[in-house]
Amino acid sequence: MPRPSQFVFAVVLSASLVSGYSFDFSNQPEQCANLSLSISGSGKPPYSVLIIPYGPTPLPNNVEVRTIVFRQFPGDDASVSFQLKFPGSSQFVAVVSDSTGFGSGGTSVAASVMNSSDTTCFNASQTVSPDFPYNINPPNQVVQCSASRLWWDPSQVQGTPNFQGVIPGGESFSIPVGTITNATDMGTGFQWMPTVREGSTLLVVAGDDRGLGTGGSDLFTVSAGLYPNSSCITNTSPSSTAGPPAGGSYPTNASGGLTSTSSGSSNNTGAIVGAVIGGLAAIVIFALVAFYIIRRKTVPRSQKERPVNLLQGDPEDAEPPSNYLPPPYLRPDPYLVTEPTISSASAREDGFRHSALLSDSLTSSAWRQSGVTSFSDPRSATPELEAPGALSPGSTAGLTSSRKSGMTRQLRAVNIIQHEDAGPSASQEPMQTETETIELPPAYTHIRKEEA
Repeated sequence: MPRPSQFVFAVVLSASLVSGYSFDFSNQPEQCANLSLSISGSGKPPYSVLIIPYGPTPLPNNVEVRTIVFRQFPGDDASVSFQLKFPGSSQFVAVVSDSTGFGSGGTSVAASVMNSSDTTCFNASQTVSPDFPYNINPPNQVVQCSASRLWWDPSQVQGTPNFQGVIPGGESFSIPVGTITNATDMGTGFQWMPTVREGSTLLVVAGDDRGLGTGGSDLFTVSAGLYPNSSCITNTSPSSTAGPPAGGSYPTNASGGLTSTSSGSSNNTGAIVGAVIGGLAAIVIFALVAFYIIRRKTVPRSQKERPVNLLQGDPEDAEPPSNYLPPPYLRPDPYLVTEPTISSASAREDGFRHSALLSDSLTSSAWRQSGVTSFSDPRSATPELEAPGALSPGSTAGLTSSRKSGMTRQLRAVNIIQHEDAGPSASQEPMQTETETIELPPAYTHIRKEEA
């Protein structure tokens, strides 16, 4: 398995093969001194270099003496040298190009200018300005995949303006000039759709027929906007380049700290390790989600939620044993019969109670209608009454009924009282026990005998 450092080397090597060449600073940038660059590799001359001021001016009172420098390499030469008219402790970004296109040789990070005693190359009390200013709308911002209008005053421009995008330590590109239109309060210009990823540091450089950078530059940090949109971002969208920045070894701060290939490799190694860990975490999360979805689909339907049926049991429920008795709080309460009473006033005065048994069919029918089941539950307050001459529960066929519990229904004898205010009945039998009383109208048999 290749080591991360080998992977970084492969990325840098592939980038070099694509561009075909690179550049290096032959000496450290120094105030008012000559700056030399050399080309290595097989580019297509003529070459050129664009030096863009970066960051604030170090001079008092915010005086800006730096201008964009555009230098063509002589003929087909692979090196160039020119005076750098930048004050010490200031910074710049260098972009090298050949005949194949802008930025084909790479873009440096912000390089620092070393101090020197020579101050003859600039006036520290006079601010310089570009040949023509350009504007961007919405002002002071570049939003990913959100159109901006680049515009200018035609009276100040020579020929057709050109614009470049520069990402320090990354890719540089030419901004395509769209359909040029005139707009009220926004001069002459065109719409530009930034295809740069949010968070990138971007320099927008303007030029005309006088050369690159004659319209100055502005520094932006690409934002996502209120409604983030990444529809225009592709694999070829400009971004920072993996590996060491272009330009070789040069100072990047006022103390003289140099760019280092090893530090760049170390930073990219950390980025690669982080990407691998993030990818593994994403795979684990995806596997857990897939497992959860599959498990939910394989759950038996019988275990899912279903309506409750209070009248019929579930088919999966086992039948209770034959001798099973439900708990007391689930047993039904029997119908409670009121205490037997005698409502006839005449019967209470005479002190006689006569009972007569109905015929077998009547008795059987009455018992069927008034029979209740005998419960062994001590809560039942209904007494089991027996009277002389009453039929035993077992003497009548078909008077018992069965329940799921297997208990036999028992019948209870009922005494019927006939009022005697019209004469005594044919037979009298004293009441020996308290029984339930059913009142019937008087027979009036003695009146019939007297009439006869």
